[in-house]
Amino acid sequence: MANPTITIAAKANYPRKFLVEIDAHRLEKLASVLGLFNPDFLESLDRAEKDYQAGRFRKVKSLKELRLA
Repeated sequence: MANPTITIAAKANYPRKFLVEIDAHRLEKLASVLGLFNPDFLESLDRAEKDYQAGRFRKVKSLKELRLA
């Protein structure tokens, strides 16, 4: 029997949290399919890292907070 690609398990004590497990090789395949090795994406990660190190970030509790008002 083949191993599952992704394992998702709910946390019993924390209803809003769950654990996701994925094999590193399969994660790389998924990232490739999603275009995460695209040079533009990699450049945006570099910019994000520089912004984070410079302190230009804010914590949000929900993605709804990111909507433009």
